[in-house]
Amino acid sequence: MRQSLLWKLLGVNALVIAFVISVVWLAINYLAAGYFMTLMEKYHIAPQASHQMFVSAVHRYLIGASVAAFVLALALSVVLMRRLLGPLSKMTGTAQRIAEGDYTGEVPVISRDEVGRLSEAFNRMSASLRHTEQLRKKMVIDVAHELRTPLTNINGYLEALADNVLTPSRETVLLLQEETLRLTNLVEDIMRLARADAARADLHRVEIEAHGAITQLLDAFRPQLEAKHINVKVDPKQRDIRLSADPEKLSQVVTNLLQNACRYTPPDGALKISIERMPDAVLFVFANTRGELEDKELPFIFERFYRGEKSRSREHGGAGIGLAIVKELIEAHGGHVGAELLQGYIRIWFSLPVTSR
Repeated sequence: MRQSLLWKLLGVNALVIAFVISVVWLAINYLAAGYFMTLMEKYHIAPQASHQMFVSAVHRYLIGASVAAFVLALALSVVLMRRLLGPLSKMTGTAQRIAEGDYTGEVPVISRDEVGRLSEAFNRMSASLRHTEQLRKKMVIDVAHELRTPLTNINGYLEALADNVLTPSRETVLLLQEETLRLTNLVEDIMRLARADAARADLHRVEIEAHGAITQLLDAFRPQLEAKHINVKVDPKQRDIRLSADPEKLSQVVTNLLQNACRYTPPDGALKISIERMPDAVLFVFANTRGELEDKELPFIFERFYRGEKSRSREHGGAGIGLAIVKELIEAHGGHVGAELLQGYIRIWFSLPVTSR
């Protein structure tokens, strides 16, 4: 591609130079030479010999200048085209490696013009693909790890029953049912995460009143919260706060955060929910008593399948996908998520753009 495009550009330059030389050549032959003959006749000088000398001299200088122009144009074109086509050639090679599964390549950005901006965009695309591939590999490993434990337990019970090591009983059936339910919940979580990944292309925005959307979902969790004696407080900073969002996906976000609060808030703890209208967004904050979360775990809570200490987290249920789904759905709306530890509380917040009027 590089050589083909280089010769095409050089050919265009050569045609332009040849056209200009041809015009000058004809102008000299028919205009300048005629004007020279008129001057010679006006001053009574024999024009034939002088005319021939004039035309020959001009032609020689024109040919010399043309050769110099061709050489200069060729040299400058080669230098400029190599500078222009170098990044494009590297992009071609990097794109071929990406097509083969190697996402590590980048194109050097050597200018701030259109080619430089194209190189930056290409590098961002390559980084995004590399990140996606890393997530895919990590997800496969995490799913395999999560599936292995219940499958190993089920297989162990079935082998014990088949070898008459364990007698069939209601307790054994309930244990098998529990492990099977864990597998079912994991598969459903993975399906929800896959739908969250595709949410950007499947948003159905409507105008939503923020406080009503929260309290309606909160009512469904009150029995679980009351069972653990968790004190719940909803504090809308302003009333009638409206925003544009997909109601089904916003409901899933709030549901996941409430489930998270139910699981990890210690008994006799507190859950505070605040809603605040910012200049260009609506801020939702879910703050619950900290529990066992450690400071070092905070940066990773939005990662897929992250549950801190695995054995301790498995006691609470879940596969560590809930907050990852929250992050995907909020970013699909053009919003942001975050978390912080403050005064004995873990504050998980997200913001969504306000309704345009």
